[in-house]
Amino acid sequence: MYTLSSKLRLFSIILVVIGAIGLTYGFLSAPNTIEEVKEMMAAHDAHGSGHGDTQATTDSHASDGHGTETHDKADAHAGDAHYEHTLHQLQNKPWAALYVAAFFFFMIALGVLAFYAIQFAAQAGWSPVLFRVMEAITAYLVPGGIILFVILALSGFHINHLFVWADPEVVAHDELIQGKVGWLNGTGFIFRAAIFLGGWMLYRHFAIKYSRKQDEDATGNKWYKKSFKISAGFLVFFIYTESMASWDWIMSFDPHWFSTLFGWYVFASLFVSGITTIALITIYLKSKGYMEFVNNSHIHDLAKFMFGVSIFWTYLWFSQFMLIWYSNIPEEVTYFITRIEDYNLPFFGMLIMNFIFPLLVLMNSDYKRINWFVVMAGIIILCGHYIDVFNMVMPATVGESWFIGISEISAVLLFLGLFLLVVFKALTKAPLLAKGNPYIEESKHFHY
Repeated sequence: MYTLSSKLRLFSIILVVIGAIGLTYGFLSAPNTIEEVKEMMAAHDAHGSGHGDTQATTDSHASDGHGTETHDKADAHAGDAHYEHTLHQLQNKPWAALYVAAFFFFMIALGVLAFYAIQFAAQAGWSPVLFRVMEAITAYLVPGGIILFVILALSGFHINHLFVWADPEVVAHDELIQGKVGWLNGTGFIFRAAIFLGGWMLYRHFAIKYSRKQDEDATGNKWYKKSFKISAGFLVFFIYTESMASWDWIMSFDPHWFSTLFGWYVFASLFVSGITTIALITIYLKSKGYMEFVNNSHIHDLAKFMFGVSIFWTYLWFSQFMLIWYSNIPEEVTYFITRIEDYNLPFFGMLIMNFIFPLLVLMNSDYKRINWFVVMAGIIILCGHYIDVFNMVMPATVGESWFIGISEISAVLLFLGLFLLVVFKALTKAPLLAKGNPYIEESKHFHY
C-alpha cells in the first residue's frame, strides 16, 4: 500500500494556498473603470510597452491645430472604444487564467480515463501493472469536473465575459452568431456539460468498482468481463462527447471560426498529456521504492505512446493549419493570423515543445528506457500542451492584452496542488498492484 508522505501533502496544500491567494489578487487588481485602464496603460507606456497608441493618436489630432471638431469627437470616441475593449480584456484575464488551468488539469484526467478504457477494450497484457496509477489520476475527474462545471455555468449565463456568444448585446448585432444560437445558448451549453461530465464520471465510478471487485474475486473473471463491456461502450460515448465538449468549451470562444478536425486535435492533446502524467507518476513512485513490478519495458512503452501521440498531434495541427492558411478564407484564416501576430512566442514555442523536442528526444529507442530522460521530455510536453490550451483560449478572451502574470502562475499552482493532493491520496485507497486482473502475470513479466 502506498502511504502519502507528510511532505508531499504539505507541498500540495502550500501550492493550493499560494495559488488561491495569487488568483484572488488577480481578480481584485483587475480594473473596474476606463480611468483605471488609462492609468495602467500610461504606467506601461512609461516603461515602453506601447499600449497607448490609440490615445497618442487622439491627443495628436486634438493638439495639431488642423483637426476639425468632428474629427476630435470621432477620435475621442475611438479612444474610448479602445479603452472599453481593453477594460473587458483585462477583466477577463484572471477568469481566462482560471479557465485555462482548470481545463488543462481536467483534460489530463480525462485523457487517462480514455487510455484506461482502451486498455480494457483492447484486453492489453502489458499495462495492468499501471492500472492503479491510472485509477488514481482519474480520481481528479470529480473535483476537477465540478470546478470546471461551475466556471462553465458562470460563463454560459454571462456572469463573466469569457464567451462572446453569451452576451445578448453582441448576439443582437451579429447575424452569424444568431444563426448558431440554437446550439450556442446558456441552457443548452450547461445541459450538455452536465451530460458530458456525468457520463465520464459514471464510467469512472463503475470501472473503479469493478476493478476492486475483481481483486476480491479469486474464482473467475466476472468483474473483468463487466469492465471490458462498459469500457467498450464508454469509448463510443467518449468519442462523441469529447468532440462536442471541445466545440463547446474551446472552439466556441471564437464563434465565427470552426474546424472539422478540432475534436481530434483536442483529443490528441489530452491523450498525450494523460499518458505523460502516467509515466511521470509511475517513475516518481518507483524512485520512492514502490511499484517494483514495473520495469523499464513498461516505461519504454509509455514513452513510445508519448512519442507517437505527439507525432499524431503534430499531424492534426499541421492538417488544420495548412488547409486553412492555404485556402485563405478571411473568416477562417483570421484565427491563425491573430495568434501569429499577437501570440508569436507561445504559438511557435508550443510547436517546438510539442513536436520538435519530443521528436528529437524520444525517437531513439534506448532513451525511452532512461527514466530521467522520460521525465525531462514529459515535463516539456506537459508545459507545451498547457501553452497549447493557453493559445486556444486567450486570444479570444484577452486578446492583445495578454501576458504571463500573477493570475496565470497562481492558477497553475492552485490546480497543480489540488491535482497532486487528489491523485496521491487516491493512491492510498487500494494496493498498487491490481492482483485480480487476469493479465497481471503477463504484465509483471512484460519485456520488450
